[in-house]
Amino acid sequence: MSLSIGFVLFPNVTQLDFTGPLQVLNRLPGATTHIAAKTMAPVPTDCGLALVPTVTFADCPPLDIICVPGGFGIIGAIADEETLSFVRDRGRAAKYVTSVCTGALVLGAAGMLEGKRATTHWAYRDLLPLAGAIRSDERVCRDGNLLTGGGVTAGIDFAFTLAAELAGRKAAEAIQLGLEYDPAPPFAKGSPALAAPETLDNLTNRYAGPREETRKAIERSRR
Repeated sequence: MSLSIGFVLFPNVTQLDFTGPLQVLNRLPGATTHIAAKTMAPVPTDCGLALVPTVTFADCPPLDIICVPGGFGIIGAIADEETLSFVRDRGRAAKYVTSVCTGALVLGAAGMLEGKRATTHWAYRDLLPLAGAIRSDERVCRDGNLLTGGGVTAGIDFAFTLAAELAGRKAAEAIQLGLEYDPAPPFAKGSPALAAPETLDNLTNRYAGPREETRKAIERSRR
């Protein structure tokens, strides 16, 4: 098996949206990973870590899998036609079009979600119809060749779902064991349904500004 896997980077991306799936999918037999950005300059993330691209949008080869991570930087990515053109061009030719967290809204702005079921971070799910999608609240959502993951850590689960489809369950399980991916969080509070009301309210308020800017960016991109 030979797989060309491309991750799309943009400033202020959430690094775990990218590095979680990267760590899983890069271990697939025959996988070649391309980390694509507008230029070869290091890309700043939302946590102070800079990521180094391996290829520019212009030089990126055809992809079997394209993955768009999320983060507050999607506001700029949605407004950037070069980024959207790359996602649109490589996505139309890819066998799998995928995203993690709010990266789904970049896919939507590029016209890749029309009439498709998709998920994203819980605070942004009601924006999915604006991006042409049918909202799903699943942690990992599949619609044809479109696979979308929920917020941040859901990208790891999405990656294992795809790994099992591509290489078989045994191969995916071997990668899981190698990574010792055996989640046992100290708190069962990682979803809106389980979170304390005060915590949910505080985070909802925190996301209100970026969410509104994202809404406006999506609307502008689809005019």
